[in-house]
Amino acid sequence: MSTISYDDFAKLDLRVAKIISTEPIEGKSRIIKGTIDLGNDDQRDVIIGGAQYFESEDIVGKTVIVLTNLEPKKIAGIESNAMLLAADVDDKPFWLTVAEDVPLGSPIK
Repeated sequence: MSTISYDDFAKLDLRVAKIISTEPIEGKSRIIKGTIDLGNDDQRDVIIGGAQYFESEDIVGKTVIVLTNLEPKKIAGIESNAMLLAADVDDKPFWLTVAEDVPLGSPIK
């Protein structure tokens, strides 16, 4: 595995967000559309993978860690404007989160 510099890491804008809504995507069983709240009136649509492992409504309200400055990508006709971070175990996501009540939008360093 190659290494990156601290300057490269500092380019990543990782923040605390809350999943505020989800909805299925017609014809897709492994991904859903989600909306996250980053606080300060910053809400974004995201594509959430691993949908075959959970009911979409079960993750609404979950506080997660997201990469906010990833280049937007259109998937299944929906523009995803952030990426939820998760541990990947046999393709099943385990969302990275915080244990305490942290304000939405708080930076991860």
